[in-house]
Amino acid sequence: MATDRIRRMAFGAVYPHYVTKVEKKGRTEDELHQVITWLTGYDSAGLERAVADGVGLETFFAEAPAMNPNASLITGVICGHRVEEIEDPLMRRIRWMDKLVDELARGKKMTSILRGSTA
Repeated sequence: MATDRIRRMAFGAVYPHYVTKVEKKGRTEDELHQVITWLTGYDSAGLERAVADGVGLETFFAEAPAMNPNASLITGVICGHRVEEIEDPLMRRIRWMDKLVDELARGKKMTSILRGSTA
């Protein structure tokens, strides 16, 4: 099943694609870190460790220092699915991250992406 493959996928395999996507649209890796940090609570060192250690997405989210309580405010469509309607908690978190990266790449203001907060 595709969701099993996604669960096992290494964060380090996804991360470079996020970097490429946002940089191609004129955003920075620092902004990407800010978005992922807002969602998960990881700091830059923690993100770098997750990439280097080949941590799977399931572990990445299970060990997230502090999922943002405002993450539930992330709504919209990603990969053809409404984020707020995804029942599986891990898949919802993965799609939240995808949605935030999409918004960053599309040029949204950081306060909008971070749902009103600045960090």
